[in-house]
Amino acid sequence: MRKEYLVLKSLVKMFGSGKDAVRAVNNVDLEVKEGELVTLLGPSGCGKTTTLRMIAGFEMPSSGEILIDGEEVSTTPPNKRPTTMVFQNYALFPHLTVFQNIAYGLKIHRESSKNIRERAEGAMRLVGLEGLGDRTPHQLSGGQQQRVSLARSLVMEPKVLLLDEPLSNLDAKLRVSTRLEIRNLQQRLGITTVYVTHDQEEAMSLSDRVVIMHQGIIMQIGTPQEVYAYPVNRFVADFIGKANFLVGFIETISSDNQIVIDILGVKFQASMKPGMFTKGEKVLIVIRPESVTLEPKKPDTLVGKITEAVYLGSQMVYIVGVEKHTLIVEVANPQEHVVFKPGEEVTITFQGKNLHVLPYEEAA
Repeated sequence: MRKEYLVLKSLVKMFGSGKDAVRAVNNVDLEVKEGELVTLLGPSGCGKTTTLRMIAGFEMPSSGEILIDGEEVSTTPPNKRPTTMVFQNYALFPHLTVFQNIAYGLKIHRESSKNIRERAEGAMRLVGLEGLGDRTPHQLSGGQQQRVSLARSLVMEPKVLLLDEPLSNLDAKLRVSTRLEIRNLQQRLGITTVYVTHDQEEAMSLSDRVVIMHQGIIMQIGTPQEVYAYPVNRFVADFIGKANFLVGFIETISSDNQIVIDILGVKFQASMKPGMFTKGEKVLIVIRPESVTLEPKKPDTLVGKITEAVYLGSQMVYIVGVEKHTLIVEVANPQEHVVFKPGEEVTITFQGKNLHVLPYEEAA
């Protein structure tokens, strides 16, 4: 069992004072295990970067604790913490070579020339920069500059690696390949890592666990599969992937926590956690687009009308109107299914295991 390596306890960060005070980070509790990659994910202004900067020491907490490998570091200056950060803009020295940029931290720490050369060259090999040591940053591509920034952090052998939106300046194709490289490297080194992004696809593909933040508060912590399939509230469901929301009422609850839900006058079966709902309660149904099945219209079923049909080769995307609701439906491999046209009425079905039931919330 891996131990908790980075621990945040009741972490708070206030900006300003008096009536103008803003609570950017609000009582954040988080435990990151040794060797784990955890992503802080959320919209702009949610507090994720401020949290990362507090871990790094660039922001001091208003209250709370930060422990790394059992040591309290909340008031320790950045250069004394066992952390390094990869910045969004890379923050490379333009007048220094690749080798000099990577070796800079070791030189500041007065390492021997032999140690500096061995470690810097090792870091360059690690990230695939062999043969580029004499170049300056302006002679490199964006992806290569990002690797220099990563190598400069890794060469310091930190206990915790921090990455602040490191791929945001790369084009879409390079982002995909580079994030896979980062993940493979992190797993190979077994380095404890906290990664900040607003890109949900990036977070889902990289992370052991994802921390969803909103307005300075942690909404949910879980594996990518958990936060996608079992969001704890409407915000998380809406933020992660695409989601359809329907309103239902609990009709019956059986002893094994199976429930029957009335959705727009049609009965569906689903499961719930013990004691979560009561009979007659109004609930929010979350259903992902790939979990909706469309069939030719049948009597006594949930019926909708196709308003848009978009063929994307590997999938068909439909927009379906159901009374006052609109559903997004994604059908994989459309060659194997009936293709519907705008204006057609269809029967909509869901499997109970794909219905995620939440306490009712209005849309924000």
